[in-house]
Amino acid sequence: MLASRVAPNLDAIDVLLPQTQCQRCGYADCASYARAMQEGSADIDRCPPGGEATRAALAALFGRETVPPLARDVDPYAPEHVARIDETACIGCAACLPVCPTDAIIGATKRMHTVIAAECTGCELCIIACPVDCIELTPRVTPANAVHATLEERDEQMRWLRARYEAHRARAEREGDVRTEPAPVAEPASERRAFMADILARARARADAS
Repeated sequence: MLASRVAPNLDAIDVLLPQTQCQRCGYADCASYARAMQEGSADIDRCPPGGEATRAALAALFGRETVPPLARDVDPYAPEHVARIDETACIGCAACLPVCPTDAIIGATKRMHTVIAAECTGCELCIIACPVDCIELTPRVTPANAVHATLEERDEQMRWLRARYEAHRARAEREGDVRTEPAPVAEPASERRAFMADILARARARADAS
C-alpha cells in the first residue's frame, strides 16, 4: 500500500504542496496529486520543488516513520529559474498562454509574447508547449520561485501561487479552455517533449517539401 491506514483530509495534504503546478509528479496539478495520495494511488515522494521539507511534512501527516527520497522517475526541477522568450523567434502561436499556471505570459495570437518574470515559477510547461523552441530557462530569483527552507517560510508564497492558479483555472473555464471534471494524470515531461519535437519535425518536413 502506498498510503498509510490513515486518510488525511484532502486540504491538509494539498496545503503541504508548493503549488507550482509543474506536473513533475505525473499529475495535472497539485490538487490532483494530493487526491491521489489521499486515495493511496500515489506515494508522497513525487514533488521535486517541494523538496525534503514537503516529503517530511507528508510523512508526518500520513503517519510514516521515515521520509522517503525523491522518486527516481520524476523529472528534475530547476529551482529559482524563470522562463525567457526569445521575442525575435516567437511566432505568436499562443500555445504557451493556456499552460502557464500563474498566467505569467502576456501576448496574443500572431503577436509577440513575453514573460512577467516576477510571476514565473520556472515550471517549464511553456517550454514543452512551444512548437518553435523559443523559450528557455534563465537563473533568476523571484517571489514566485524563491526557495524556502521550511514550510512556514514558504506559506505566503504557496498561498499566492494557489490563488494565481485558481484564478487561471476560473478564467480558462469561462473561456472553455479546461475541463470541469477532475484533472487527468499528466504525461511524463519527457513524453511531452518528444511529442512536441515530433510535431515540429513534421512541420519542418512539410515546409522543406513545399
